[in-house]
Amino acid sequence: MSVALVCMSHSPLLEFADPPADVGAAVEDAFAQARTFVEDFDPTLVVSFAPDHYNGFFYELMPPFCVGFEAVAVGDYGSQAGTLDVPAALAEDLAQAVIDRDVDMAISRRMRIDHGAVQPLEILFGDIAARRVVPVFVNGVAAPFTPMRRIRRMGTAVGEFVATLSGERVLLIGSGGLSHDPPVPRWETATDRQRADLLDGRDPAPDAREARQRRVIETARAFAAGEAGIRDLNPEWDAAFLDICASGDLEEVDGWSPARMAEDAGNSAHEVRTWLAAFSALRACGGYDVVQRFYRPIPELIAGFGLMTAR
Repeated sequence: MSVALVCMSHSPLLEFADPPADVGAAVEDAFAQARTFVEDFDPTLVVSFAPDHYNGFFYELMPPFCVGFEAVAVGDYGSQAGTLDVPAALAEDLAQAVIDRDVDMAISRRMRIDHGAVQPLEILFGDIAARRVVPVFVNGVAAPFTPMRRIRRMGTAVGEFVATLSGERVLLIGSGGLSHDPPVPRWETATDRQRADLLDGRDPAPDAREARQRRVIETARAFAAGEAGIRDLNPEWDAAFLDICASGDLEEVDGWSPARMAEDAGNSAHEVRTWLAAFSALRACGGYDVVQRFYRPIPELIAGFGLMTAR
């Protein structure tokens, strides 16, 4: 068994935004380095920790985390749609192993994923079915949020299972963050129409999906122009979090409260839970070294955009 990790921000705006040329080139170079890292590692299995943006999980039933025994991508923001190659028996074993370690892992035999899970697979492999993938949903948008220490323990339990997979080369992916505050509706301030979508908004009509996506694109353009009423990016907060991931001292985030995270880094900063889960899983397999660290605050993407690889 050998293990590697790629954690990266995602953004539905990658194909719709126009950041400065030097910034766009830096992001593409970071992606190219990560692809080379993954190609050299040549994983036989991917365990993907990713959030959802009310495309697969809704307030009708919102677990803090969930393993998919089957997964289908919905294709939002022009991302690839279709079925992932999920090894169901192995996913079942992973779920059972996590539960046996006293972490209450939910399961889905019909998981739906969106760009949050798909984008890293597209960037790293070119196709979402190029590798066997066990998807692990980590709630990063829907309050209430489970404590960060529980996310760390869940990731540790996954890593302890991964460490038993002799003969596998396992790539851990964490997708999300860092500081960002996109216009994702929140229950407490949502309209009645928005609450209906948050409760159970599966399979929106094409015009409804287009309107939702257009709102995000327009907000990003206004934000880049300094005209959007959303929280600023917080490069200092992002750097502190990346330092913790690199150090391996992951317990430092145990006491972080959801309210303070949102205040400091935006309502979608909770997506860093995917990074915490992935790094916790990696640490459970032994010590690690960071190979690549990239970061840029990119208003055009409404994201403190980061990427790290580790072995």
